[in-house]
Amino acid sequence: MTVVAALQIAAGVPIERILAFEDEIRGADLVVLPEAVLGGYPGRVPFTEYFHAAVTVPGPEVTELAGLAARTGASLVVGVIERAGSTLYSTAVFLDPEQGLVAKHRKLVPTERERLFWGRGDGSTLPVVATAAGRAGAAICWENHMPLLRAAMYAKGVEIWCAPTADDRDVWQASMRHIADEGRCFVVSACPYEAEGDDPFRGGSVIAGPLGDVLAGPLRDAEGLITAEIDLEEIVTARKSLDVSGHYSRPDVFSLTVDERPREGVTFVR
Repeated sequence: MTVVAALQIAAGVPIERILAFEDEIRGADLVVLPEAVLGGYPGRVPFTEYFHAAVTVPGPEVTELAGLAARTGASLVVGVIERAGSTLYSTAVFLDPEQGLVAKHRKLVPTERERLFWGRGDGSTLPVVATAAGRAGAAICWENHMPLLRAAMYAKGVEIWCAPTADDRDVWQASMRHIADEGRCFVVSACPYEAEGDDPFRGGSVIAGPLGDVLAGPLRDAEGLITAEIDLEEIVTARKSLDVSGHYSRPDVFSLTVDERPREGVTFVR
């Protein structure tokens, strides 16, 4: 039995709030947490305060998350605000129960007001990671609306599509179900929930199967963990009729080039 889960909790919580879910997480093979669960969503506090609330990767908060993964046996995909030098990124970190931090993905395109606060990732952080639940990759919030990003991840053989998000609209459910159906993969989306505040997030975490069927959620207006039992053999069956990177592709007509080189602002040559 393989169990995947989404932990719905407020954005910008202290690390202790996440660690308090240890008992609930134990027993899951993979758990996805919302975008900016550590560090918070931008524009809600003064920038200097927001900057110092961000985490380094690796860093002490990530080490604590790795400890949580080790104690529970669950792989974790966690949305954090990463501080690198003087720039902030919306980042998903991948924590393995045995190896700790194994990968990260920086959001490629911040949306609207996010662009005032966050830098843009590059193609060097587009991992698909082996976990006990299956091959997992991440697209953060509206990256899920980027068709070419989806095509690249499908081509990498993603089986568990992790979608940390801050989008609590009803239409988000349609996007998650579409990606599950298009990619013939399992989708685990975690959205923040806040009980109070100006324009609080209302949740909507959901898990979908490889034909777009809803397996758990959407969870609305509450904090908590949703779980679903999955069978990767369902992907094999589903891709018999649709494999967008294989028999349903037309490489003679369409092609995609993905540049995975890191893009540094300054290069020193000696």
